[in-house]
Amino acid sequence: MFDTLYKVKFNWPLFTFMAIILYAFFPGLSMYSYLALMIFIHQVFLLFYALNYVVPIRYIFGVLMCIQMFLGPVLAYNGLDQFQYQYYRMVVPDAVYFTYALPAVSFFIIGLNLYAGKLEGELLDRVGIKTFANEHQELPYWLIGIGFITSVLSSVFSSEWAFFLYLLGNLKFIGVFMLILGDKKLKWFELSLVYGSIVTSSLSGGMFHDLLTWLLMLGAILAIKYKRGERFKLFFGLGFILAVVILQQLKGAYRIATGEGDEAGIETMQKVYEQKQDDNSLFNLAKIASNNVRINQGFIITNIMRNVPAKVPFADGDELKLLLEAAILPRFLAPDKLKAGDRTIFTRYSGLNLRIGTSMGLSSVGDAYINFGIVGGCIFMFFLGLLYNFVLKQFFSYSKNIPVLLLFTPLVFYYPIRPDCELQTILGHLVKSCFVIFVIFFIWKRKFSLLPANN
Repeated sequence: MFDTLYKVKFNWPLFTFMAIILYAFFPGLSMYSYLALMIFIHQVFLLFYALNYVVPIRYIFGVLMCIQMFLGPVLAYNGLDQFQYQYYRMVVPDAVYFTYALPAVSFFIIGLNLYAGKLEGELLDRVGIKTFANEHQELPYWLIGIGFITSVLSSVFSSEWAFFLYLLGNLKFIGVFMLILGDKKLKWFELSLVYGSIVTSSLSGGMFHDLLTWLLMLGAILAIKYKRGERFKLFFGLGFILAVVILQQLKGAYRIATGEGDEAGIETMQKVYEQKQDDNSLFNLAKIASNNVRINQGFIITNIMRNVPAKVPFADGDELKLLLEAAILPRFLAPDKLKAGDRTIFTRYSGLNLRIGTSMGLSSVGDAYINFGIVGGCIFMFFLGLLYNFVLKQFFSYSKNIPVLLLFTPLVFYYPIRPDCELQTILGHLVKSCFVIFVIFFIWKRKFSLLPANN
């Protein structure tokens, strides 16, 4: 039933050793914090050992959820909140917060992995994909071309159409993945072109979520192709984590610099980096602590728990109906549906007033509590994980005849794996991306000819 949680390759002796070290060196940790960290470490281990074999959507889900709901809150409760602005601090005791967060996230992870077999929907048929790519050598370039064209057009059209064009814009990554797995030699020019474009757009907008997510997906694809050893994976994993930490430390100052007139790009980022080095603030504890809010969705959850039901009653599913309407129905059928980034819902249930230009989401964990409380919220999170699991299993089912279909799963999940995003946007992305993929395969059904699976 839970093969993907307990029977995959896993270093249990090392995990046990880390559990002992954590307990011995941090005796002041509460039972809740200790358990949260161990679940987080367990998910990290699963992700690490899954690389080389699958595109680990489930484990990326688990790790990112644990970072936002466990790691960030543990760091806040155990010292970092003293360096934080009052607005961003945890406002209920850790026992209260973790009594909900621990089972809610755990139930979500269980739903993700329930009857998932050999990570169905993530284990690629390498032979089938390579055969398909070699027989349709022009198709990856079509996907890359469509991706670039629709990325440009997405800035021209209205928000509803812009979202579909934005989805199509990410086809360029699927095209690159197809080239990587279908050819013996790495296509450096195409890889540099596609990922250079997202580096440029990220620097231009000062937003780096898409870049980091697609780099994670690229790493998974390259690991499947080259199957490097554990030391190699550890080296690059630690390098990626260090790069993310540095980026988190720099991006606030980078946005200020570009807002004050500096040209967006590598040079400005380099200048900000040098300034941080000169004033010794790059790895300053107080600075790192103040940035902990970026990985701590828990502070919003604690505000929700303080506000609901003491000041605002539980929604009893009414808020969820609004979210589902916004996620599923097009705007011409529901002209008054919620918009992405709706401040009214956020402020009502969290009690937090956002400054102009600031965007935050209640998150799926927050929305689950708002609608159903602690017990009902945990049950909802289980079914949300089960929904994602079901979608992956459906992709697996159809991929038996169309192996290349599994390369499109990152297009579906690269946004939902972010735990801090609004539930209506996450579900909307899930529905619309599946529809887009259906249309693509319907239009090009002759291209995506049925191939025998080679499992």
